[in-house]
Amino acid sequence: MGFAWSNMFVHPDEDPRTDGGYTGERDTLVGYLRDQRLTLELKCADLTAEQMAARAVEPSKMSLLGLVRHMAGVEQGWFRNHMAGFEMPRHYREDNPDGDFDGAIADDEVVKEAFTRWRSEIAFAEDYVDSLDDLGYLGEGGLALREVLVHMIEEYARHNGHADFLRERIDGRVGQ
Repeated sequence: MGFAWSNMFVHPDEDPRTDGGYTGERDTLVGYLRDQRLTLELKCADLTAEQMAARAVEPSKMSLLGLVRHMAGVEQGWFRNHMAGFEMPRHYREDNPDGDFDGAIADDEVVKEAFTRWRSEIAFAEDYVDSLDDLGYLGEGGLALREVLVHMIEEYARHNGHADFLRERIDGRVGQ
């Protein structure tokens, strides 16, 4: 049996995430969302394309790669479409509502593209949120920015729970 952190993702001294301690509502919401995004990235670290595309259990189509693709679409949907008012089809879903998971195949280029798209959507979202002073700002879809930020924290937290199980099934790494 190893020491307490032996099968964890990151030793506490090297963890890029914060442990709370935010000041004010904006810092709290933005900070928790940032940490949730980093958690998904940590769950996917150091895996091959085959491992990224590994399905959970039949009949589920869920995989870590599918989650990254899904979250690229979620980021796009809430920040580009709902808040900023762009009218764009959701990533990976033009022809198939499950395309984010169905298209999550074991191919290095598919993995690279998914992370590029996901990070691009995060960059847009961060710039968009930084451009607004008021968390009560109503986006084009009619919701306040604070409500979208809370929803995104919830969305990542739920899917990071899925990612915990997927990663543990792949190589035994747990927690965090």
